[in-house]
Amino acid sequence: MLNADLHCHSTASDGLLSPSEVARRAAANGVELLALTDHDDIAGLAAAREAAAAMGMAFVAGVEVSIEWEGMQIHVVGLDFDPQDAALNAGLAGIRAGRVERARRMAAALEKFGIGGAFDGAMRHAENPNLVSRAHFARYLVEAKVCKDVRSVFESYLVPGKPGYVDHRWASVADCVGWINGAGGIAVVAHPARYKISNGALRRFLGEFKDFGGQAIEVVSGSHSLDDVGVFGRLAREFGFLASRGSDFHGPQESYVDLGRLGPLPDGLTPVWESF
Repeated sequence: MLNADLHCHSTASDGLLSPSEVARRAAANGVELLALTDHDDIAGLAAAREAAAAMGMAFVAGVEVSIEWEGMQIHVVGLDFDPQDAALNAGLAGIRAGRVERARRMAAALEKFGIGGAFDGAMRHAENPNLVSRAHFARYLVEAKVCKDVRSVFESYLVPGKPGYVDHRWASVADCVGWINGAGGIAVVAHPARYKISNGALRRFLGEFKDFGGQAIEVVSGSHSLDDVGVFGRLAREFGFLASRGSDFHGPQESYVDLGRLGPLPDGLTPVWESF
């Protein structure tokens, strides 16, 4: 099977390596097809594409869009779209506009819990301040020795119901999928096992996602167990989705799995890259 890694991040959003460094690391790890999928921004695509070409590695445009569905934040990856598309760029700009205000509210929430300096601390870790995210807060809290690592910060402070989590208005499913499809791309449900959602609600979401034009789901993800791979492989077949594969790499010390080190897609699925 083609060693495709279609979900990863750079310093253009909340990754630790530059877009060029991500592409070079992917190629060195044996990746044959890469998509850089920064959160709500495509500023890193040109540099990543150039570095990929220099390494002889195929590359497609990618982005990870934050959406809201029934009060829950879900992520949708867009693949193989036109980065110059006006509607997509306007939609992503609208999502980015609220991130700094959300960061101030997160810092205020953490202050009430006795953790000070979080806004400035997170901003120090955000190379692109317009894309300050929970990951940047997590790195600050590790730096401040509040928690031992990024994963434990999320579990204790930055997920729904915890002290540093605040709600935010993201894009709708219809808008997100519309932007991606309108730009000629394919919309993919990102790391579905990570959402705290019942089986019935998940099926309802997948049905709506497909009705709005969503075409694929990440079956193999850095955060998926072997059991998860089986579950989402079956759901891909049931809903007629193309199957995607991505590490969700953020950096050498912070990721579930390194670029290009994922297991294969289960037999009998149609890889999303066959549509590129």
